[in-house]
Amino acid sequence: MDARRLHDALDAQRRARGLSWRQLAEEAGVSPSLLSRMGNGHRPDLDGFIALVQWLGSPAEEFMVWPDSRPRQERGPALETQLALLLRAHEDLTEADREYLLEIFGATMRRIKADRRES
Repeated sequence: MDARRLHDALDAQRRARGLSWRQLAEEAGVSPSLLSRMGNGHRPDLDGFIALVQWLGSPAEEFMVWPDSRPRQERGPALETQLALLLRAHEDLTEADREYLLEIFGATMRRIKADRRES
């Protein structure tokens, strides 16, 4: 688990919502000391991890570290899947908006892959 990435995501969301670390801890149902320890590079326990990713509204897989030696399908969700989950969490987007953004992203990824094959 990438505790630094989780802490950075929490910090970004905390700032966006104008919360203190103590307020974040209260909303997420974790202790402020857990967040402080994470800021110093420590990993949360399983219950804390679950509470924090739920507070973020992010899939837990987003913060997992996958060894590169494993096949792509075992390393975690593809970027397209991660984006779909992220877009689904944004309630301010309509389903048509989500589909449109995914189409644009899909076309971009196909172009990138094609460019890589040509080089």
